[in-house]
Amino acid sequence: MKMLLPLDGSESSLLAVRHAIRLVREGLDASFVLANVQEPTHLYELMMTRDAAVVEEASAAAGAHALQAGAALLAEAGIACESEVATGDPSHMLVDILERYQCDAVIMSARGAGTLRAALMGSVSEALLHASPVPVTIVKADVVTEAPASQDEDE
Repeated sequence: MKMLLPLDGSESSLLAVRHAIRLVREGLDASFVLANVQEPTHLYELMMTRDAAVVEEASAAAGAHALQAGAALLAEAGIACESEVATGDPSHMLVDILERYQCDAVIMSARGAGTLRAALMGSVSEALLHASPVPVTIVKADVVTEAPASQDEDE
């Protein structure tokens, strides 16, 4: 089974990675695709830098940075992963990524921020929940805080 793990670099998004690690330790045979979606460049940014390549490089670097902690957690658990940084509308791009990598499911966190912006625009997790052609597991902050220790550590 291949699963998509969308990450935004926040501590909250790492809850999905910890949940995925727990599932693997409990016997799930899965591989993972880490994904980060950067917002498109705004005209203001282009006007200030006057070099679209500089803005694109900064966006790609920010996306790669957002995936580092998740990749490190998976590597520490001995789980390999693929990764991709994209630019565009997060929910649409995540659907594109999961289809391109032929993912069977998505595991992601929900911040539960409840801000006015989230209420008006909808959260990424909410949008992906409705747009995804595969099952989506949303990990809430109060459900998973840490992946359990492996059995080898207990012996």
